Amino acid sequence: MTVPRADVDAPDRRSLHERIAADLRDRILGGDLDPGAGLPSTAQLKERFDASNATIQKALQLLKDEQLVIGRAGAAVTVREHRQRTVRPASYMAPAAEGEPYRWLTENAKNGLRARATLLEVAECEPPADVAEALGLQESGTALLRHQLLTIDDEPAELVSSYYPLEIVRGTAMTERRKIPGGAPTLLAELGYPPRLSVDRVSARVPTQEQYRALRLPGDLPVLRTLRVVHSDGDRPVEATVMVKAGHLYELQYEFTAG
Repeated sequence: MTVPRADVDAPDRRSLHERIAADLRDRILGGDLDPGAGLPSTAQLKERFDASNATIQKALQLLKDEQLVIGRAGAAVTVREHRQRTVRPASYMAPAAEGEPYRWLTENAKNGLRARATLLEVAECEPPADVAEALGLQESGTALLRHQLLTIDDEPAELVSSYYPLEIVRGTAMTERRKIPGGAPTLLAELGYPPRLSVDRVSARVPTQEQYRALRLPGDLPVLRTLRVVHSDGDRPVEATVMVKAGHLYELQYEFTAG
């Protein structure tokens, strides 16, 4: 069977400064340009990309807006420190120990980060179609929504929408507009629905208006959208969460064993 080749001659319809920024962004996020390292000089970039000084400055401004580089006009532009964070979802899954806060908070605190969860909304609603399917809801069925914004060092990190079957959480603290001690995994375990299996579906999306504003996105960049479905005993789905984070600032790390 012949494997089709990528059409390398297909036109790139982005403006030149966007293409230049994309190439530099890839080198930064891929580790070819370390934190603190200087970018190639304007003269080098002009020669490499056959671009004007104004075009180069527009490309660099995109990277500055994305908080990937720092510098001012007429000075060297360098890569910012620790801009991309690696998220290990497995470290947040278990219920917190008694008296301990939500594991997302404690795990970030271990790394010296100031993590905070702000509850934006608690309401019964009709969830998105993929969430409803994951929870096994009937057509036009409703679920409980707990909507949060997570921040790290006072910067928006993730927009989180968690949905729960009403027959599980109705009449519990989950329906109240307040934080849950230990987080939802702890309360679900107390209600007799301990998390046994989590399934993630990760995709890159164009951000919605709410996501763009809440995450303070700098431009036309994708977000990482994770739909996580948590199953309890008997493979019963007890939680479906949509997590959205800036695609250029985060990567997800999953670990597997052979078998």
